[in-house]
Amino acid sequence: MPLSELLRITPGDRVDLSRHDPSATPGGPPDKAAGLAATALMAPRLADLQERLYAAATAGDRRRLLLVLQGMDTSGKGGTLKHVVGLFNPVGCRIKAFKAPTPQERGQPFLWRISQALPHPGEIGIFDRSHYEDVLIARVRELVPRERLNRRYGQINRFENELAEDGVTLVKVFLHIGFDEQRRRLLKRIDNPHKHWKFDPGDLEERELWPAYQEAYEIALERCSTEAAPWFVVPADHKWYRNWAVSALLLEHLEAMDPRFPPGGFDAAKCREWLLAGT
Repeated sequence: MPLSELLRITPGDRVDLSRHDPSATPGGPPDKAAGLAATALMAPRLADLQERLYAAATAGDRRRLLLVLQGMDTSGKGGTLKHVVGLFNPVGCRIKAFKAPTPQERGQPFLWRISQALPHPGEIGIFDRSHYEDVLIARVRELVPRERLNRRYGQINRFENELAEDGVTLVKVFLHIGFDEQRRRLLKRIDNPHKHWKFDPGDLEERELWPAYQEAYEIALERCSTEAAPWFVVPADHKWYRNWAVSALLLEHLEAMDPRFPPGGFDAAKCREWLLAGT
């Protein structure tokens, strides 16, 4: 079974994250060594498909891919960027990490800042957090009235459907980390002075709201996993599996897109003859 089918949230299904084991390795290699090797083996094919996608855009192909990464603190969004997106040519990537909205962004509809960061034709876009923050932290922290919040799920679905119709392949990944594993990772950041820059005491406050965040994610995954833009739940307790799984999901989607190098639009034989005849 393709990994995209194994990890996919089927549209219309009820989501219960307690039934998804964050330490599982569904469909994956047997161990860490095999996982690292398998991820490395995907790199040449991923790079080739990216080049084809980038090249196709020069001939008017509007297609592009957008990887959306969501997850609790320490789930590995940054690590995925480093180990998976690092397999691509950075020239063809557009990476955006979404933080708290700026005053300018707060004065616009919530999807406005997302639309400004979308990949261009031929590119692979990566969102570290995304428009889903506006139905996650906004729900947990009660930042907007519930009626407005509930409308946002439909707005997100319509927005993503329009992107799909315009040639955007969305790969939405929820990095599912366990409560105990998060504790271990936070402790490592506290105990290592070289990791203090990655730690914010506010992370502990967010951890206290773990049940509320799990519920918020369940609602978002349930309401916004559609045929045009399904969600994938990637168990993230094992970093090697997380990296392998996201790489495999990208590979499956790029292979399904099957981008092709465009024809040159010139007489290659004549150009070659002219070049060889020159001094």
